[in-house]
Amino acid sequence: ARVASMHVGATGKATCTVEKGKNTAAELGSGDMDVFGTPAMVALMEAAACDALRSGLAAGETSVGTHVDVKHLAATPLGMQVTATASVSSVEKRTVTLEVEARDSGGAAIGSGTHTRQVVTRDKFFAKVQGRLA
Repeated sequence: ARVASMHVGATGKATCTVEKGKNTAAELGSGDMDVFGTPAMVALMEAAACDALRSGLAAGETSVGTHVDVKHLAATPLGMQVTATASVSSVEKRTVTLEVEARDSGGAAIGSGTHTRQVVTRDKFFAKVQGRLA
């Protein structure tokens, strides 16, 4: 089985600090406020998902995001830390679905949802993508 070492319950996390000029809604073009931007939250959730899958990948494999369904529940101000967590909820062949959540350093849930990733062979995937340029 190609993803035999992927298992339901595997977890990962990723953390960042909300910084002006880096990951705010104003900086990312998803609004005009200096608060944690939704695109940054989604990227942090994806990073947590990658962390959850890393140990289950075979040599030469990686994963790519294919679906994101999240709610941004609360604004997070500059200087606050945000931690995203991901937990594998299902594995079907090369498709892995994860429950994702983001919390601020005060413990409040600021985002939650699901994220799906596809396990791919890195070289084959990249060659296919580059082939689109031809």
